[in-house]
Amino acid sequence: MTIRNFYLAVAVFGTVVPWMLFGSFFMQHGPDIPLFLRSLFVNGAAGGFSADVLISILVFWVWSWRDAARHRVERWWLVLPASFFVGLSLALPLYFYLREPE
Repeated sequence: MTIRNFYLAVAVFGTVVPWMLFGSFFMQHGPDIPLFLRSLFVNGAAGGFSADVLISILVFWVWSWRDAARHRVERWWLVLPASFFVGLSLALPLYFYLREPE
């Protein structure tokens, strides 16, 4: 397995696992986005983890934007919707996949 294929496999895994959990939430509560967002900070443990991930995503966006300009990574911007609709578990390996030469 090449490193590029590894990044792609992790991106798929990083999409499926969070959406299994998100799907469970939405099956139970419906598309209640305000409740979903409140649930991210329902207690100290959840809030700390959520804040950590959100800060990490912000840093990753800035870094990937600069890195993509330096290394001419086409379609780097795909990490933005990947972050919004799944999270860092998709966005990070996706960026590494896009950055790795074919």
